[in-house]
Amino acid sequence: MSHLNVYRDETGKTAPESYEEQESIARALAQAGVRFERWEAKVPLTADSTPAEILEAYSGAVERLMKERGFQSNDVINVTSKLPNVGELRTKFLTEHTHAEDEARFVVDGSGLFCIHHTSGIYAVLCTRGDLINVPAGIPHWFDFGDEPNFKCIRFFGNPDGWIAQFTGSDISKLFPKHPS
Repeated sequence: MSHLNVYRDETGKTAPESYEEQESIARALAQAGVRFERWEAKVPLTADSTPAEILEAYSGAVERLMKERGFQSNDVINVTSKLPNVGELRTKFLTEHTHAEDEARFVVDGSGLFCIHHTSGIYAVLCTRGDLINVPAGIPHWFDFGDEPNFKCIRFFGNPDGWIAQFTGSDISKLFPKHPS
């Protein structure tokens, strides 16, 4: 189940505001400029569904988002503990960064914790199957897929070179909870 905690300070020590309903999560994230919505597959998918089958199952929503946000390409990635260098990848994602383009992810299976560093607070949203999150260009954020990752998602790219991060140099991500795996 998707979940959002909003910390109104940058220490991570105060009790967060919590949201569990999709509409409440979407409204709260919109205050930080972040898009959050739910998508349904046109056909049932299995754990063995191919990237092509996954993209076809969500083709209408994928095409709409690509057109609306100007994305040039997409792919499907499956992050598990068997992925080479998964620990290094986790460390990289856990470091606060920004992008020159939007970062959009649609969760096909599993879960991931996106943390958005906004002037109004830290928005920590646990995205689960069916969730789309779109973090606008320039907004500092970090991401965690947990100690035992099981995260399959569709990634969207405006840059043909793919994911390029500009690290902020902040260690703020160390102050906040990680993925609850």
